[in-house]
Amino acid sequence: MKPVLLDLGVLELTSYGVSKVLAAVVAGVLLGRELRRHGRDPEAAYGLVLAAVAGGFVGAKLYYLLEHADNLSLRSFGGSGFTWFGGFVGGALATALAARRRAISFSLVAGMAAAPLAFAYGVGRLGCLLAGDGTYGTPTDLPWAMSFPNGTVPTLQEVHPTPLYEALAAFAIGALLWRLRRRLSPLALFGLYAVLMGLARFLVEFVRLNDGVLLGLSQPQLWSLVLVLFGLWAAWRAGSPPRLPSSGPQTSAAG
Repeated sequence: MKPVLLDLGVLELTSYGVSKVLAAVVAGVLLGRELRRHGRDPEAAYGLVLAAVAGGFVGAKLYYLLEHADNLSLRSFGGSGFTWFGGFVGGALATALAARRRAISFSLVAGMAAAPLAFAYGVGRLGCLLAGDGTYGTPTDLPWAMSFPNGTVPTLQEVHPTPLYEALAAFAIGALLWRLRRRLSPLALFGLYAVLMGLARFLVEFVRLNDGVLLGLSQPQLWSLVLVLFGLWAAWRAGSPPRLPSSGPQTSAAG
């Protein structure tokens, strides 16, 4: 693993930081394509992504600080320590405000952003893998187990590479959503995104290091269930429940 890609003395180029920039670029390019398809100005994608990134980082850090309020230090306010669910909420709120300023409904933005969000999350998780930031899993002797001796949070044990699991799941979900984006309404598409991403995180938590807080489930698992329920509600409101395409012949919607 390589947490620092380039050390310039006064400035370090980290794999974690680079992955976040790449994730934003990927999301911006794909969202721009969707805005154009819906007859909107594709240039608005950059403002929406910037709002999502800023709100996401603020939300992720605030949630982390609240979660560790009894054990805070100066290091807690540094460049590490973020939670995905706090980032999800913060990013969603910031995006809703940015979309409103551009007279775009939040449900439309949410649907257009579903696949880009999944792909961006996958890119970000690869950055976590390269950084060895401690989000890896429990010890295992599986052939693909990894150790992180030079990671930001080092370990010599061979463990589940859970950031890689999440990245692969996110890319698969993103590809599915991209194919279905012409068949489902925007709100239904976002509902499917929430269901699948919630399930992916719920399952990967079984091999992660987080402690159980209720009925043996970790806090991220409980939030994952909330995300799944929200996704089901969104799909119900859209009048198009999340479902895979039927096995019959259909016209491809990929592009």
